[in-house]
Order: sequence, then structure tokens, then C-alpha cells
Amino acid sequence: LKLDQQVTCSSTRRSKRFLQSREPKLTEGQKSSMIIRGGNSSETVSQALKDVYALKKPNAVLYKRKNMVRPFDDSTALEFFSKKSDCSLFLFGSHNKKRPNNLIFGRMFDFHVLDMFELGIERFVSLRDVKTDTCPEGTKPLLVFAGELFETDREHQRLRNLLTDFFCGPRVSAVRLAGLEHVLHFTALEGKIYMRSYKVLLKKSGCRTPRIQLQDMGPSFDFVMRRNHMASDDLYKTAHRQPRGVKPKKKKNISHDAFGTRLGRLHMQKQDLDKLQTRKMKGLRKRRGEQTAETAAAAAKAPRTDE
Repeated sequence: LKLDQQVTCSSTRRSKRFLQSREPKLTEGQKSSMIIRGGNSSETVSQALKDVYALKKPNAVLYKRKNMVRPFDDSTALEFFSKKSDCSLFLFGSHNKKRPNNLIFGRMFDFHVLDMFELGIERFVSLRDVKTDTCPEGTKPLLVFAGELFETDREHQRLRNLLTDFFCGPRVSAVRLAGLEHVLHFTALEGKIYMRSYKVLLKKSGCRTPRIQLQDMGPSFDFVMRRNHMASDDLYKTAHRQPRGVKPKKKKNISHDAFGTRLGRLHMQKQDLDKLQTRKMKGLRKRRGEQTAETAAAAAKAPRTDE
């Protein structure tokens, strides 16, 4: 049954549980990705989709059959697949004479296409071509973006946001040092985007902190920017809106610096430091018969009385 038909026949407990799992939640779970192969594809595109699926498992769905879909002309089929598989991210691969070895990264909002970017593969090194050990399935990667375009150009900024959403992996509160096993490095230079995948090796350094060494793991891509479809500023702002129950309550006089250190500000009345109680020491005690400079001056100014 289609999703629209299941809404009308929710008489069984199984269908009710299914509909409850698809309902909006205050805290959404891990985003899933659907990887789709177009009607015309090359061996390079097919292997690239399999390699990206290997990086995204288990939060990904791979469609093995060919699908006659043109995302920039009609996105109805993608929206149907998004409802069917409950995926908000997608990767579409195709190949033709005008745009050879084509990959389209995109995401959905409310089961409608929010934005997507078309990247052409100029150079590709597969996982099977690199004879090294890979990272375990479900490893959270460390994302690194290098290049001035990611900071200044609007299209590259939106692409960086999309790639972060696509490859960020599961959300965790803390990561141990041994858990940093995978690094994805994106470089924007001269109109091209270079994607490299590395495995982190912890070597002995003679001290407590290990020496970090990066080993090429694959896959590696050299992309060139092609077409794109970006959402309007209003729709993009609406997609990032959070419900009231999720927003943390703002605490007064508390801020955080760039390193995440919590800083607090205290408002106090003006203090008289002369009356400040300090630590008592034996060497500072007044002895009998001794007068300080202040007591001696006060005694000299006092008027004398004649008997």
C-alpha cells in the first residue's frame, strides 16, 4: 500500500504503530539517505554510489534498479521515494553525453525537495582500488572543510551545509579519542571540490598523547560544480525552525566562548575594601603598648584638658 492509502486503513495495531513512527517528533532521530541510480549510468557512477552507501550504512537505502528520474525537471518521483522509505537525504547518479558521470546531492523538507547540487566526477578512486583496512560500519566521521569559497561564496556555503547534513553521521554527546577513526576532507579550489577519505591511525609517540597519522582509505573524488537548486531564504529559514519544546531556555548572564567554556557574570554592590575581612595572621596582630600611625595621629589631634 502507498502511504496515502495506509492513512485511511489504520484499523490494525501494526498500521497504527507504523503511522505513529512517521508522525513528527520534537526530537527527530537519525536522518536516513536514499541512494538512487538513474536510467542511464556508467560503471563509474554505479561504483561511486556503492562506495557512498558503504560510508553511510546502516542509515541508508540503496535502490539497485534503474529509475527514470530527472530531479531538476520533475521531482515527483523523488518525493514519492522519500515518503516510501522515510528518507530526508538523497543521492542520485546518472550519466549522459551532455553531463557525464553525474551525482546529485539533495535533501527534503516536509517530503519536498529543499535544495540539491549537481556535481560532475572528473576523477574517482574506489574503495576496492585502495588495498587498506576500512573503518567499521556506522563510524562517525570527522568533517574538515578547507578553502576560502566555503566562507565567502553563497553557493559553496549552502553546499557545505548540505554535505555536513549528509555525512555527519549519528549525533553523540561525546567522542573518545579512539573513536575518531574516519576523516572526510573537502577542499574548494579553482571551481573544483576535492573529497578525500582518510583512516586515522594512532601511533606511539613516547608520551601519553599518541601521534596521529592519516592513511588514504578511499573513496576519493574530484568534483566540478554544475547545476544547483537552492531554496529561498524564507523556506530555508522555515526548515530550520525549531519547536518551543526543543529550544533551550536562555539563562541570563551566562555565555560561552569559542572553545565552549561556560562563562558567568555576577552583579554585586560596590564593596568597601577597607572593611574587607582578610585572613588573620599572628604577625599582623596589634600588641599592647604599640600604636599604629593612625592611632598616634588621632591622639595628637585630640584636645588636651587641664585639671
